[in-house]
Amino acid sequence: MTEKQMLIADVIAYFESWCPPLLAEKWDNVGLQVGTLDQTVSGVLTTLDVTEAVVDEAISQNANLIIAHHPLLFAPPKKLDTTTPKGRIIQKLMKHDITVYAAHTNLDIVDGGVNDLMADALGLEQKRVFLPAGHQTFKKLIVFVPKTHEQNVKDALHTNGAGNVGDYENVSFVSEGTGYFQPNAKAQPFIGHAGELERVEEVRIEVLVPEENVRSAVAAMIEAHPYEEVAYDIYPVEKKGKAYGLGRTGKLPSPMTLKELALLVKQQYDVQHVRFTGDATTTVETVAVLGGSGRDYIDQALQRADVYITGDLTFHETQDAMLAGLCLIDPGHYAEQIMKQKVADYLQTALANVPVRVSQVNTDPFQVI
Repeated sequence: MTEKQMLIADVIAYFESWCPPLLAEKWDNVGLQVGTLDQTVSGVLTTLDVTEAVVDEAISQNANLIIAHHPLLFAPPKKLDTTTPKGRIIQKLMKHDITVYAAHTNLDIVDGGVNDLMADALGLEQKRVFLPAGHQTFKKLIVFVPKTHEQNVKDALHTNGAGNVGDYENVSFVSEGTGYFQPNAKAQPFIGHAGELERVEEVRIEVLVPEENVRSAVAAMIEAHPYEEVAYDIYPVEKKGKAYGLGRTGKLPSPMTLKELALLVKQQYDVQHVRFTGDATTTVETVAVLGGSGRDYIDQALQRADVYITGDLTFHETQDAMLAGLCLIDPGHYAEQIMKQKVADYLQTALANVPVRVSQVNTDPFQVI
């Protein structure tokens, strides 16, 4: 990403090339929450939740973009009362021109997102999607480019998610040919003159683009292309990619006791405490993990794992799972804060001159004594 007067919209476009809103569950409210995308970014703060303390932190750091995992607004408010806690937060955000953007279930689902981070922190091997919701679909994008700009256009496409196929990146096919065109009197051609038929040595670039990345890839391609009228085609393809969905399953590098795993979870997720059910000396190996609140999927975990790691477990559901023979580890909802550093690291690679910081505010509402 070039270091020009960078807008918040540019930052979000880059983020969405990895974590597109299309992956979010239908009930979710992801994307812009408060503010505008049409202002120059001064700094970015990543957080699990948007609280007043987090907003104060952003103000003190001159960060006018907060990227949160949990949406500030789950449903459209019927009124904005600035005497309420949420109303005060929104008022302060608007007073200081701070934009809030949320990536929730799309960040849970995406490769390298919350659930992968939680699985990888435990060293899980042979990872699979725990709750498949579908398979990645692709479009074939074909664009015609003068040979002088082939690499610029390919770089723009690849940076925005095009050409990623399985375990391979930057995949494309290029063939050479001749382009013919005649600009009319209103045209402002990059090559040639109005009224004259031009003959240009061009290349045809073909890439597969995950459907969720088509918009950002096309926008980047057009920006990098020298022509005012870009000739390109988009076709549907039958090829399906990897499964996507919530949660991950996998195997520990070596079996361990339930208590050992619970202690590992506490350490790796950097939480104050964990709760677990089952015999502490039981040996476990296959693991299902789902960030946030996963109590609705205990039955699925019974079929797939020795132990299920998720938050917000309730008394009776936990009893039922224990009687069925499933071990549970509950690190709490706050374990999802593991996403803060990953999002910051991802953005910082593209924002060399814009500070990207991880919030130091602990938004876990629980204290342990």
